[in-house]
Amino acid sequence: MTQLHDLTVAQLAQKLKAREVSAVEAAGHFLGRVKAQADLGAFLATNEDATLAQARAADARIAAGEAAPLLGVPIAHKDIFVTQDFPSTAGSKMLEAYRSPFDATVVSKLAEAGAVSLGKLNCDEFAMGSSNENSAYQVVKNPWDKSRIPGGSSGGSAVAVAARLAPAVTGTDTGGSIRQPASFCGITGIKPTYGRASRYGMIAFASSLDQAGPMARTAEDCALLLSALCGPDLDRDSTSLDVPAEDFTRGLDGSVAGLRIGVPKEFFGPGLSDDVRSALEGALKQYEALGARIVEVSLPRTELAIPVYYIIAPAEASSNLSRFDGVKFGHRARQYGDLLDMYKKTRAEGFGDEVKRRIMIGTYVLSHGYYDAYYLQAQKIRRMIADDFQQAFKQCDLIAGPVAPSVAWKLGEHGNDPLADYLADIFTLPGSLAGLPGMSIPAGFGVGGMPVGLQLIGNYLQEGRLLNAAHKFQQATDHHLRQPEGF
Repeated sequence: MTQLHDLTVAQLAQKLKAREVSAVEAAGHFLGRVKAQADLGAFLATNEDATLAQARAADARIAAGEAAPLLGVPIAHKDIFVTQDFPSTAGSKMLEAYRSPFDATVVSKLAEAGAVSLGKLNCDEFAMGSSNENSAYQVVKNPWDKSRIPGGSSGGSAVAVAARLAPAVTGTDTGGSIRQPASFCGITGIKPTYGRASRYGMIAFASSLDQAGPMARTAEDCALLLSALCGPDLDRDSTSLDVPAEDFTRGLDGSVAGLRIGVPKEFFGPGLSDDVRSALEGALKQYEALGARIVEVSLPRTELAIPVYYIIAPAEASSNLSRFDGVKFGHRARQYGDLLDMYKKTRAEGFGDEVKRRIMIGTYVLSHGYYDAYYLQAQKIRRMIADDFQQAFKQCDLIAGPVAPSVAWKLGEHGNDPLADYLADIFTLPGSLAGLPGMSIPAGFGVGGMPVGLQLIGNYLQEGRLLNAAHKFQQATDHHLRQPEGF
């Protein structure tokens, strides 16, 4: 017998609409799974009373004849979005006791669509990390192999979907933080075009890069969530695009025959592990069988994406995180001499090592005498990277390649080498720097039976084309249906 947690968002929505199951029953079922799998470290906070109140409200709307696509569907939010009903910590001790007086736009949009929030999901502190080992609260474990990392920074989000603790979740992607954990955990995740989803209420890391997006088991499920959470928010987010919300499910079933898929030669160099390469080559052959055409393209500045990102992102982080000083909200040191001493002790106690590292790098590259040499040059190269993509899109409709050079590594493997984590972002950073939409879809399995994701990158505002290509691939394959043993 099919359990509720085995259903996709689309399938569960149909059962809720037909009143074969109530929103309260669905919420209770998933809350029970969250408690039973607490050792995974995916959730940081739940609030059963708030969740069931939302579920009862959804049942009332269903009983009144409403038929919104997400009405009554349980979801969970990455703890980088502020929420009234749950703590908002950004995975940091700095915000351990913080309660927001308002909901982030992404949270409120999904609530308006009728989704029921199960709680808040673990993440690397202030979304800084590629492994989810930087959370101040607990390490998140990959359900495919609990000795391995789930990816980051949206590791808790990816694990919640992979372990069937929630049908769908929200995540954020600054340099690959939706796509990489989606790949490592065998699920689907999409980062929309920068500005498509409001950043209002998202605790900022790097403002010119941060973008919200959904993570679920299928492209169809991601399309349902993306349709609800996107849309202009011009009054509250100055980076929001004035582009109307759209129904991303409409074009899912279109043919991919004739679709030109560009494969950058720089993405398939010697740094790519053989198991990942093999899985991706199989995925590309599947696309050819569906009628797509594979063409070689070039993104010549791919290697420059790492130094460019790790100048720009820390620079913006050092500015954004300057607000956490113990004065108005968040942690404050208990003992201090004067105001400067309070600043120093508060930030020393509240921030973890990786956050401190990035603040120091960012402050350095923005300092007098180094701004022109580092930050300004990085911004120039960022524009060149974006131009490379536009040249490539003259030859193709989508770009495909790896999400990461390898499958998920062992917990603690990069513990003394933060640069190893940074290098693992090489394939996701270029698209983020250009502000392009990108996604990861399950494409096979590598060493140790660990999932491998295929990255698809589209041109600006081409989320519909990405989701269509992903959906057709998933109709022809079963990688996305596989689940870790015991869950």
